[in-house]
Amino acid sequence: MSITAVAPGLTAGTWNIDPAHSEVTFVIRHLMTKVRGTFTEFSGSVQIAEELAESTATAEIKVASLDTRNADRDAHVRTADVLDVENHPTMTFVTTGVRAEDGEYYLDGDLTIKGVTRPVSLEVEFNGVAEDPWGGTRAGFSASTTINRKDWGIEFNVPLKGDKALLGDKVDLLLEVQAVRA
Repeated sequence: MSITAVAPGLTAGTWNIDPAHSEVTFVIRHLMTKVRGTFTEFSGSVQIAEELAESTATAEIKVASLDTRNADRDAHVRTADVLDVENHPTMTFVTTGVRAEDGEYYLDGDLTIKGVTRPVSLEVEFNGVAEDPWGGTRAGFSASTTINRKDWGIEFNVPLKGDKALLGDKVDLLLEVQAVRA
């Protein structure tokens, strides 16, 4: 399927993620509510191919840049109990394919957390292309997936009364990406 059929204005070539205008966030249940967090340091690029299915993307996230707006919690999440930043300072994503199903688009790839690599599928929404005030061309994408943290060896939890636990197993990963044509 050609790019212009699904993403008008998106041209083949390299598009670099602009971290100043992008977000990598997550949501996890904590007690009876959900806690949101962000990773503030990341980089990546998208290689758009003439045939959309042949496009690729890579991303690297600095795990120590985790911010949940609570310094004590952030410090604990960085320890070996949870993300083990000392031994695994980055998370990475590398595509294995791009596909369309029922009008939705997916970026399949390998997500590595704590040295464990597992396949994930990100549902992707193309938000358009526009010229920026500095003469560059930008493309916008939203992407999301839900993972089970235990699949990556993140087992830490605290049992609560009854059958409850401090943390949920599911983690929603959400990306808002502006990429600049190289």
